[in-house]
Amino acid sequence: MSTPMLEVSDLVVAYGKIEAVKGIDLVVHEGEVVTLIGTNGAGKTTTLRTISGLITPVSGSVSFLGERVSGVAAHTIVARGMAHSPEGRHIFPAMTIEENLLLGAFIRRDATGIKADMDRAYELFPVLAERRKQSAGTLSGGEQQMLAMGRALMCQPKLLLLDEPSMGLSPIMMQKILTTVRQLRADGMTILLIEQNAQAALSLADRGYVMETGHIVVEGTGKELLANDAVRKAYLGED
Repeated sequence: MSTPMLEVSDLVVAYGKIEAVKGIDLVVHEGEVVTLIGTNGAGKTTTLRTISGLITPVSGSVSFLGERVSGVAAHTIVARGMAHSPEGRHIFPAMTIEENLLLGAFIRRDATGIKADMDRAYELFPVLAERRKQSAGTLSGGEQQMLAMGRALMCQPKLLLLDEPSMGLSPIMMQKILTTVRQLRADGMTILLIEQNAQAALSLADRGYVMETGHIVVEGTGKELLANDAVRKAYLGED
């Protein structure tokens, strides 16, 4: 098989003396949607934050497009083609929707391409287009999530990291967000997804990893994990 787009090898991450991630390995190939599932505190968000350069690991390595990026500044990793839509959204509430989207393109200088990508974001999320001059703080939680995803897409990522995109959303808004993830997948986007709704995540993912207390305990295709009795019991609420 070809070199993975993302390769995480024996990654260890700690907060002080507490190890949050304990020597994990994972790979994401071009065009795949890969999901990381597990309970709160399993180390999923820490893993994503380390991959995107927000946290420096204790040991192990992260390679992106064949080059080691562990220890590289987050903005440099963005420039290489990785975008991170974080848990909690982190939009700028006082700025307009349009200004928030433009911030996602801060490393770019191609005005025509930026305009095309903004049009694409509005096509994916029509509600943002209708309210583009409004301050982002006036949006609902689900609309803010759409904005966070749209902003991440504005840097033309080769790899999109999505951390809990449906967290705290109404069932209808959750479906809209997950439908957008499916659309991005159909467009050929490579995605590493953390999602509390394990059933939905495994249904749309090519492959998945199950994380418990800093370790990866099971891995397989989305279908294999949906059919795994232990996974069904622990994460899908089935007896």
